[in-house]
Amino acid sequence: MPASRLLPDAAGDDLIELTRDLCRKELAPRVEAAETSGELPRDVFRTLGRSGLLGLPYPEELGGGGQPYETYLQVVEEIAATWMSVAVGVSVHALTCFPLVTAGTDEQQATWLPDMLGGDLLGAYCLSERDAGSDIASMRTRAKPVADGSAYIIRGTKAWISHAGHADYYTSFVRTADTGSRGLSCFLVPADAPGLSAGTPERKMGLASDTVSEIHYEDVHVDTGRRIGADGEGMHLALAALDSGRLGIAAAATGLAQAALDAAVSYAATRTQFGRTIASNQGLQFLLADLQAQTYAARSAYLLAARLKDAGRPFSMEASSAKLIATDAAMRVTTDAIQVLGGAGYTSDFPVERMFRDAKVTQIFEGTNQIQRIVIARHLLAGTTPPKGTPSADH
Repeated sequence: MPASRLLPDAAGDDLIELTRDLCRKELAPRVEAAETSGELPRDVFRTLGRSGLLGLPYPEELGGGGQPYETYLQVVEEIAATWMSVAVGVSVHALTCFPLVTAGTDEQQATWLPDMLGGDLLGAYCLSERDAGSDIASMRTRAKPVADGSAYIIRGTKAWISHAGHADYYTSFVRTADTGSRGLSCFLVPADAPGLSAGTPERKMGLASDTVSEIHYEDVHVDTGRRIGADGEGMHLALAALDSGRLGIAAAATGLAQAALDAAVSYAATRTQFGRTIASNQGLQFLLADLQAQTYAARSAYLLAARLKDAGRPFSMEASSAKLIATDAAMRVTTDAIQVLGGAGYTSDFPVERMFRDAKVTQIFEGTNQIQRIVIARHLLAGTTPPKGTPSADH
């Protein structure tokens, strides 16, 4: 796979080879059946965790792999090239760990992180609601403290939650005060908490093995010791996690695009019409070259953002740019890969049909690509004075 040529060191090469081996032996034989049945492969995440791949970007002293984010993202890309649902799940799981890694107490980290990063505990990231998707600050799920301050009672519903009904814990962002974005807090809610339940799984266009549904909190009792970070720190934690999560989706989208490109090239090189392979037609060669260039641009974008993150520099605008570029590329590459295969590409006998369906949602989750454009524009215009009469981004 092309990603390996960009790895910074031998340790990264070893991780890529480990990932490829696992993908070839553990993932590839199961993809078709699991995606057809809609099975969430819980044991695969356990295998990835025990191989050290779920905790790669987090510090070794916390039980992680201590690897650069650049390396972790290339592992995600490799997984996505084999099974997109699993790659998205890996990115989601990394998001669920982020608040605990960055804002948890020593005791909280020692209690939960080893099993989270080791794959024995699978997480779900509960941020969105039906009426609070891009507008996080309008969420209504609420946590009220009990009289003695020892616990909170959570009531409400979260929507579009990956791993719903299968996760062992739910990293939940809820309202603890009526102060807008400053009134949100984060809790680590165990799956067996009384009153916590998953709704009926959504019937989705793609990513069938990524089970998604609503999560209902019906007076869920959560100890104060499960609040991650300070009261009111939830918005900051959510947005910081999303910057990193957008890079995970960008890497996954790039892997999906690479897999579709590989399938199109292989088919074009062997399919014959009028006595020659269709790859001998210059028009098709140009199409394949464009798809390669877009895949390369997607990879370059997420790697640049990752290198800024690894260097401790601001990377929010670059993360949004990478997410925008990579997911648009995945949609274009998978669409044109079907065109290369013609009628065969429109059938489920070839994987590009599934890749096309999997690609669409990447332009929607972790912030729609329209939201990414708003984020990028605000970074570009920060500190400037807009011309008189220019409407704000809110209109």
